[in-house]
This record gives sequence, structure tokens and C-alpha cells, in this order.
Amino acid sequence: MGEVIPESVLKKRATLAELKAKREEHKAKVAAERKVKRSKAFKRAEQYVKEYKAAENDLVRLKRVAKSEGNLYVEPESKLIVATRIRGIIGISPKVRKILQLLRLRQIHNTVFLKANKATINMLRLVEPFVAYGYPSLKTVRELVYKRGFGKVNKQRIPFADNSVIEEVLGKKDIICVEDLIHEIYTVGPNFKAAANFLWPFKLSSPNGGFKRKLLHFNEGGDAGNRGAKINALIKRMI
Repeated sequence: MGEVIPESVLKKRATLAELKAKREEHKAKVAAERKVKRSKAFKRAEQYVKEYKAAENDLVRLKRVAKSEGNLYVEPESKLIVATRIRGIIGISPKVRKILQLLRLRQIHNTVFLKANKATINMLRLVEPFVAYGYPSLKTVRELVYKRGFGKVNKQRIPFADNSVIEEVLGKKDIICVEDLIHEIYTVGPNFKAAANFLWPFKLSSPNGGFKRKLLHFNEGGDAGNRGAKINALIKRMI
């Protein structure tokens, strides 16, 4: 006569088998969803590369046309500003301190992306002795996000371990991956404010080779103030 298995053991086995089946089903579903999202992210990245290349080619073409007609082509002003704090709190007035807080430049070498509008430029002019700013290239934006990028999730500083960190916060804005985030920042898209606020202020290092003279404006041979496209060289030394 075979061994009699208690009913409780049989029930337990059935329950465990059911849980395992559900777990496997959920695992397969998550894997399928991840595959679809990865494919979508790759397609978007390819689309953005084509978009950037087309814009670059248009710029070259317009410069050539202007040159052939004996004119000088002036590039449109950038809609994006990158600002980095270069001085501490010594000798800082309450008004300037408040503006630096509003710009999220609370610590030395903190760096943020800003929309180039009248209000932002006026604020930057008031704090010029304490910040260096200019117009970043696509390469600078990409390097900052990939190398020093952290997201703000539930008021916590979270690294970009995978795209789910971005999708969790910005998914409703149709920003699901790092390339979406870079595109939204660089093109100053409709969801720029949400994307810029999601990025934790970048914590950079002292520039390789050091600063020249922090107390002087860039136009006077120093480091502070607006340095246009030359901000890219400074950021590169600080990453």
C-alpha cells in the first residue's frame, strides 16, 4: 500500500505550484514589456540622431549660402543656458543668496540647465560675480546627464541605473529614457521645466588646471559671468 499524503501537504503543494505559475507569468509579462520599451527607446534615439544631424547640416548650408553671397550668417541665440556656481558664501548679500537658491545653485560647483528667457537672464546678471554661464553644446548636455546625472525621486537623489527611474517620474510627460531627457533639455521642449527640475543639480569637481581669477568677469580675463559657447570647455574640465 502506497504512502498516504496528508491533505494539508497536498494543499500546500498546490498553493506553491499556483504561486510559482503566477510568478513565472508575471516575470514573462515584465520581460515582454521591457523588450517593447527598449525597442521604443532605441527607435527614438535613432530619430533624435537624425534630427540633430539634419539641424547641423542646415546650419552648415546656411553658412555656405551666406558666404557665397558675401554675407555673414549669424546663428540664432541658444534657448538653453548652463550655469555653474564658482564662488562660495563669503561676502554674499541676502538678495544674491536668495537668487542663487531660486536657481538651485546652493553649493560651489553646482551646475544646472536653465531656459534662456528675460527673467532668467536678469537673475543671472544679478549674481554674475558668483556664477559662470553660457550656451551648452549637445555634447556637453549629453556628458553631464550620462556622467553626472542624478534624478529627484521622492526628494531623494537617485542615480540613473536604468530608464525606469526616469519613466517613473516623467512617464506621463512621454519622457521614458535618458535620450528623451537629453532631447527635451537640449531642444528646450514643452516639458523642459519638469525635465530640468527632475535633474538633481550636477555636483561637478574643480576644473582641471584651476580657475584663472574668480573675482573678475570673463571679459576682463577672469572666470565669472557669461562666456557664451566657451562654457563648454570649462564644463569639460569640471566633469
